[in-house]
Amino acid sequence: MSSPFISILTATFNAEAVLPGLIASLQAQTDTDFEWVVVDGGSDDHSVALVRASGLARVVVVSEPDFGIYDALNKSVKAASGDYYLVLGADDLLEPEAVRNYRHALTCASLVKPDIVTALVRVGEVVVAPRPGKAWLYGLQGYVSSHAVGCLIRKSLHVEYGYYSRRFPIAADQYFIKKAVIGGAQVLSVGFVAGEYGSGGTSSIDVLGTLSEVLRVQLLTESSKLLQLMLFFLRVLKNYRRL
Repeated sequence: MSSPFISILTATFNAEAVLPGLIASLQAQTDTDFEWVVVDGGSDDHSVALVRASGLARVVVVSEPDFGIYDALNKSVKAASGDYYLVLGADDLLEPEAVRNYRHALTCASLVKPDIVTALVRVGEVVVAPRPGKAWLYGLQGYVSSHAVGCLIRKSLHVEYGYYSRRFPIAADQYFIKKAVIGGAQVLSVGFVAGEYGSGGTSSIDVLGTLSEVLRVQLLTESSKLLQLMLFFLRVLKNYRRL
């Protein structure tokens, strides 16, 4: 029985300053049996040229205007040929053994393959892990460490639970993952560090926008609305210097 094929998905826009690091980490993979699907939002820098010159064996490039990162990711999911996919931001980095370890987790799983495999992720000096049973408090992290870098997703989940919603320009990943797991998707948590999550994304920069969208997702997916409103105000107070 052949092992599941893995696609790596990246949405880019004028990312030439950070792409070389991501490309180098993909070139360094010990398991090279993957495809890299890049959906570019019509960059006017050298992003697309860097991707095409990466030298990776399987590269799919789409370059056209889009409606933001999740529109681009939806395009990349549809263009991907893998059974599972891994999202990487243009400024993310993978450990050399990441693809190999993700594939090993799939092939060593029980007879029923997991819908999602989540690994550990470095964010600066901190290693982030899932916080099982605490989705009411930590949202997506109650199930997985991070959507990008730390989350291998079965592509066919989108047939069951839809694509990334354009209702959430920042937190569509949280809504999709939570909806899928609440609906019965099985998550396998593994102990290796998959890579490093970059800090240049919208969710890291637009703090108030991120907090507001996470609140909306939590209100839609958790039963205690009052608790979620209280937690939102506490998060705003905690982050007020960054607003």
